Amino acid sequence: MDKNLLRRQIAAFLTEDIGRGDLTSESIFGANEMGSARLVAREEFVVAGIGVAKEVFALQNSDIVCSETVAEATKVAAGDVVLEVSGPVVDLLKAERVALNLLQRMCGIATLTSRFVEAVAGLPVRITDTRKTTPGLRMMEKHAVQVGGGSNHRFNLTDGVLIKDNHIAACGSITEAVKRVREKAPHTIKIEVETDTLDQVEECLVCGADIIMLDNMSPKMMAEAVGKIDGRALVEASGGVNLETVRAIAESGVDIVSVGALTHSAPSCDIGMDWLD
Repeated sequence: MDKNLLRRQIAAFLTEDIGRGDLTSESIFGANEMGSARLVAREEFVVAGIGVAKEVFALQNSDIVCSETVAEATKVAAGDVVLEVSGPVVDLLKAERVALNLLQRMCGIATLTSRFVEAVAGLPVRITDTRKTTPGLRMMEKHAVQVGGGSNHRFNLTDGVLIKDNHIAACGSITEAVKRVREKAPHTIKIEVETDTLDQVEECLVCGADIIMLDNMSPKMMAEAVGKIDGRALVEASGGVNLETVRAIAESGVDIVSVGALTHSAPSCDIGMDWLD
């Protein structure tokens, strides 16, 4: 992750949450009172975002000491300690909610991703994310996907060419859209095209698309498309992917399965900050 970007984002999150000051904590505790706490798992999950949580505490007060008790990508159980923190009480409390919000979110994404990866175990297919991320959290959410065993699709629109249905509708055809891209995009960039019919798949093959996305097709239709493509392009499946359908989709022979749910529907994990006496 980009450390400078991460720090800027976390600083903005702290400002949003603290406002002009923590009226409760600052009324109860003096600036020199010290304390310690533990971030504790309340359920089983895959850990992601330890470094992010540590950065939250460090930005709030560089005197806060963070001690990792588990490594990134570790599967923990309820009651396991994820991180120990010590320092000025007021600053620990000011950083608590932002640290927990980000850690809970990232652990949830890593955990859900790991379930999708486990569901296709043994098959030559990659599980990838999409750009369906929370605004402002994309870098962290995509990192969590990697921690869970998945791969990243485009980070943003400059990362690759993906000709989607609206591009095709506005342009007139797949062939014309691919032609225009080839006239302007660098020759080093691969061209991916979204399709929802076998006729569109055939058109992609004729105009030489590098990656063909099969969108919202049934596994049977995907298998037919994979046979038609016959190794002439990478094949990505997208749309209607969940834990119940992903195995059948992967068994159709596609190379990549992109899953928007990894980031737009992952539930946050339950983590609490418990004070030490």
